[in-house]
Amino acid sequence: MFAALARLTTARPRLPLIGALLFLALAGVVGRGAADHLLAGGNEDPSSSSARAATALDREFPGSRPNFVLLVTPSSPAPTTTAGTALDAPDTAAQARALTDRLAAEPGVTGVRSYWSTGSPTLRTDDGRSGLVLAHLEGRENAAADTLDRIAPHYRGTQGGLDVRIGGVVAVQHDVQTTISEDLVRAELIALPITLLILVIVFGSAVAALLPLAVGLFAMFGTNAVLRVVASMTDVSIFAQNLTTVLGLGLAVDYGLFVVRRYREELAGGADVPTAVATTLRTAGRTVLFSALTLAVSLAAMLVFPQYFLRSFAYAGIPVVLLAAVGALVILPAALVLLGHRIDAGDVRKPLRRIGVLRRPGAPDSARAVPTGAAESGTGWARLAGAVMRRAPLVTVLTLGGLVVLGLPFLGVQFGTADDRQLPRSAESRQVQQTIRDHVEGRPAGTIEIVARDSADPAARADYAARLSALPGVARVVGPEGVFREGRPDAAAGAAEPGRVAGDSAYLSVVPAIEDLSPAGQDLVRDVRATPAPSPVLVGGLSAQIVDSKDAIAERLWSAGLIIVLATFVLVFLLTGSVVMPLLAIVFAALSLTAMFGAVVWVVQDGNLSGLLDFTPTGSIETALPVLMFCIAFGLSMDYGVFLLSRIKEEHDLTGDHRRAVAVGLARTGSIITAAACVLAVVMGAIGTSRVTNTMMLGGGLALAVLVDAFVVRSLLVPAVLAWAGDRAWWAPAPLRRLHDRYGISEDDPAPPRTSVPDPRVSVSKTSHESAAR
Repeated sequence: MFAALARLTTARPRLPLIGALLFLALAGVVGRGAADHLLAGGNEDPSSSSARAATALDREFPGSRPNFVLLVTPSSPAPTTTAGTALDAPDTAAQARALTDRLAAEPGVTGVRSYWSTGSPTLRTDDGRSGLVLAHLEGRENAAADTLDRIAPHYRGTQGGLDVRIGGVVAVQHDVQTTISEDLVRAELIALPITLLILVIVFGSAVAALLPLAVGLFAMFGTNAVLRVVASMTDVSIFAQNLTTVLGLGLAVDYGLFVVRRYREELAGGADVPTAVATTLRTAGRTVLFSALTLAVSLAAMLVFPQYFLRSFAYAGIPVVLLAAVGALVILPAALVLLGHRIDAGDVRKPLRRIGVLRRPGAPDSARAVPTGAAESGTGWARLAGAVMRRAPLVTVLTLGGLVVLGLPFLGVQFGTADDRQLPRSAESRQVQQTIRDHVEGRPAGTIEIVARDSADPAARADYAARLSALPGVARVVGPEGVFREGRPDAAAGAAEPGRVAGDSAYLSVVPAIEDLSPAGQDLVRDVRATPAPSPVLVGGLSAQIVDSKDAIAERLWSAGLIIVLATFVLVFLLTGSVVMPLLAIVFAALSLTAMFGAVVWVVQDGNLSGLLDFTPTGSIETALPVLMFCIAFGLSMDYGVFLLSRIKEEHDLTGDHRRAVAVGLARTGSIITAAACVLAVVMGAIGTSRVTNTMMLGGGLALAVLVDAFVVRSLLVPAVLAWAGDRAWWAPAPLRRLHDRYGISEDDPAPPRTSVPDPRVSVSKTSHESAAR
């Protein structure tokens, strides 16, 4: 395959580039407006009790689930009278009823009720200054969002003598989607120039620096088009676009650095351009493909979860990884053929090179041609590897201890779901929801909804409602037989709302006296489900959705983890021929995530640095986000692990000297891995500047994980542990060794071994004779 790619790119280099330009044009057309078709939800399990309850309510009791709220405040409130609050003033009441009637007449809007139409004190604030109008916008998220876009301009702001603000679940999701789209544009404007600057510094050439950016744009535009197509067939989360930016730029830089670095090495070794490209594809190209497959498997594991929020990252991640690999293996080599030695054009470091401060680009590192002792005194990375391996026990203990300590806060994690408080304080929907949370008895849009099947006995239903109302944390229960508080009917509340019975089905609303999305609110859902019912029931609502989502993730988490671990083990075994190396690679990747998870809990959940970062902690973190962050960060960690292990394996095959192989491997990849990590951290950090807390957590957490992996795990822990392991790191049972000999992946095709300059301090040993024989 790589020979065919080499023939294509060297014989007809313009053909892949023309194809790439045509692909970009097509992707630009197909992907235009993709964000408008992406959704802001996706945390529910479609097969859960809460999802089936929502479907039943929408089908049998239209409008029973309010997802749209108008917070109505008189512009000039009349003074409170003995007849009621300022909201009951004749002019205010008349205008509010007219507003309620106008909303009820809107297409796609059902279940409209308000303080003025019902007189219920639970639909006004406790200070009597504002009243609520509740409604349900019909359809799935896109349809409800379209209805919101259509009606919002006609209700928001001043309406006669009323000041109206819009809230509710649909408005919150709309604001989240809009904010993320705006923040993503800003993140790209931040990340692109900084990335280019880092690449210019690393490559020393403006031309070489632009090549990975071109690959990144190819991957990002292509993935955007894929998301647009997928969104026409299934639900896709708006958050997936963030992953497109992160991985599109990050992997393009990773793969571009690896390919261009190897190409320069071959040119510096005297190869002509076609030979240099062919060798680069046969060596670095294999590693890039292997790395892409490893990362794609990690992302594909998210397909086992039923929530489309998680599945969306597989929809975005797999194509962006594969397109980045295609760009690095097809487009980039074609560009290298056309550029030839002009890859170093626009050399911004030439003045420093003239005075001997820097080596010329592509000059072979001294670690390549000298044995272990000399390698350790050659490049900085080789010296670091030597120093770490000489103090392997101390470095291992200190590094492991530090990583474990950084991860300790995760032991206190509380899972929940993000609500309006993930939005900035200036968002209108958040302000409305905060007013309801602080000043309305029970959350009228946060109730636990119960659909009772085959419920024909009113007395049994009333007894069930009474028992539910006696549960700790319940403010009241509203059912067909009336309102119940503390285990008995509430005569003062009057008759129940009509329309709560349809055929042999009925629905009841459990209004919590506690925060519905809190851990206590989730416990209340479990208590409701544990309460014996006179007939089959479905329990729904936002808090029930959280409980079901957590259960669905927990049920499938082991399957996803097993897929990632087994696939990673097999792929690393095919690369190394060892059964120890895959195990170590998995442990290294897992350890690199400890700081990320600890920081997520310490910062986002516990609220440390919330003032500096300007977000509102809620005491929990989004249930699905740690799973997502694990899959992405684990895959990226394995990406760097493959780069390092491939060079260690190559050197070990050539010399048979384990310590030399580790030193040379780190010397040859240390600068690449750290440079790529810095670029990824910049991109993720730019994503982390989002005003939406979940996106901030995703970007900031992944940036930290990448930096810890590159600067701590790969630079310190890996050489220390490999020094401890010695040649045992390459062990495999004889049957597996034979299997690898037949089917394994090797970075270099069989070729005569390169001659090493003997170290005068080291006598020729059996190992060196065996190496020469190989």
